[in-house]
Amino acid sequence: MQEAIRREYEHWLERTDGALRDELIAAQGNDAELEDRFYTHLAFGTGGLRGVIGAGTNRMNVYTVRRASLGFANYLNGVKRNNTVVVSYDSRNFSDAFARETAAVFATQGIKAYLFKTLMPTPVCSYAVRTLHADAGVMITASHNPKIYNGYKAYGADGCQITSAAADGVLAEINAITDYFAVRSEPFEELLARGAIEYVPDSVYEGFIRAVMDLSVSDGAKKRAKIVYSPLNGTGNVPVRDILARRGFSDVAVVPEQEKPNGDFTTCPFPNPEIKEALALALKLGEERNADLILATDPDCDRVGIAVRRTAGGEYVLLSGNEVGILLTDYLLRAKKERGTLPNRPVIVRTIVSTDVVDDIGREYGAEVFAVLTGFKFIGEIITRLAEKGEEGRYIIGFEESYGYMTGGHVRDKDAVNGSMLIAEMCEYYLDRGKTLYEALIDIYERVGYFKSFQKSVAFEGAAGVRNMNDRMAALRANPPASIGGRRVLEVKDYGEGLDGLPKSDVLLYALEGAKVVARPSGTEPKLKIYLLARGKSFEEIDAAAPEILADMEKRFR
Repeated sequence: MQEAIRREYEHWLERTDGALRDELIAAQGNDAELEDRFYTHLAFGTGGLRGVIGAGTNRMNVYTVRRASLGFANYLNGVKRNNTVVVSYDSRNFSDAFARETAAVFATQGIKAYLFKTLMPTPVCSYAVRTLHADAGVMITASHNPKIYNGYKAYGADGCQITSAAADGVLAEINAITDYFAVRSEPFEELLARGAIEYVPDSVYEGFIRAVMDLSVSDGAKKRAKIVYSPLNGTGNVPVRDILARRGFSDVAVVPEQEKPNGDFTTCPFPNPEIKEALALALKLGEERNADLILATDPDCDRVGIAVRRTAGGEYVLLSGNEVGILLTDYLLRAKKERGTLPNRPVIVRTIVSTDVVDDIGREYGAEVFAVLTGFKFIGEIITRLAEKGEEGRYIIGFEESYGYMTGGHVRDKDAVNGSMLIAEMCEYYLDRGKTLYEALIDIYERVGYFKSFQKSVAFEGAAGVRNMNDRMAALRANPPASIGGRRVLEVKDYGEGLDGLPKSDVLLYALEGAKVVARPSGTEPKLKIYLLARGKSFEEIDAAAPEILADMEKRFR
């Protein structure tokens, strides 16, 4: 073990107590584990922090949260605006405690902290930052990660996750704090009593719900769609049920085992609506109730996954994030045109790892399509630029393939409350026309061509794993493949130094005939993601080519 790691370990062993100290004692003699806990500081970037809960500099714990909060506070005090911050949290283990610690550190540094008195979805945090004219926001969440994780999302005054420049500034302040145990804050109750910490008023939640309702493209009449919903033991239970009820959906059944907040996620170890296993109980209940639509939101309720009937009364099929993005884009453009509310030159925003089928749909309606880097802040930036020109009304939808959607300017992050409402209304729209959502999707494919997306993840655990992943990406940059899966590479796009007007990002894109392959390290987990976006005349044509392309790409990282 390196001497620096040993010294840091001994320092933590001396200063911690309780469960954290017990962890460190149990790890004695396990050099690999201690290296993983202490070889680096938990990385702070545009997404804030995310990591495994536990003891160490490379873990989420009260000390890493305090250090990050002090660094963020010092940065905000350096730019001097309103000196306010919003703090929210989800259902994960320690989220409420981390939120209180965060609020206390900010308040001790003279920055008034507005803290939600109960758990709340990520989009509500973004909305609160904008509504309360705060300088920043912090959402304690690890989104859809397994229970061993927690995180710290950082927001700017615009309600977007912070920019790269701001993240660099915050990181510099954090790095200046060399002793985790030197960060101090006044007692929470004392700060609350004197108004340095204030609970977010209930009117903020009500304002958020009304803002979402304003994005409806349906009337408020009673709906007949039968819906099964699972909040996956997260924050969506109250707001999603609330919005559906207000929009006329009365036949909504909630998966009882996944209704209440529970950071252990006992029935869905991976609380990610992208994963079929997370929807198993919802699918079972859907069959029992003959539901038309199954919805599931992740723990912080910024992503929503769905399952629909293949045909009326037929089997359920899970739709990918790309497929839902295609459906929502087509539905919103169609419905707004029918209602006479479609603006001139409507705007659609997608990420570079999301489907370009929406580009073809957009052209049918004279839309302008923007392709941005992965991360909803880049979609939020497009909305902000439109708003600055007085053109926010042109914005129709922004989405990413990982089940994130947002159709309004009320927030600057993906919003599963908004997404759930619109998906339910879209389901009702097609029921009225004698179709399931799956049948509506096939109609679109018959019009513009068939599409399928595939994703593979290659895990790189620990310090050595991260170095290996970076080495593999560097090797691909140095020696671009001439073909992938037997298909000639027509174009290579390396976003490492910035490209197509987009900022630098560790992303490689390969254009093949009828397909695109993208490789990028995850911004939140120690793994590399491989995306295949394929188009063809039929699903069979796509399925015949996909395995070889994916296998070829994956082996380059094994």
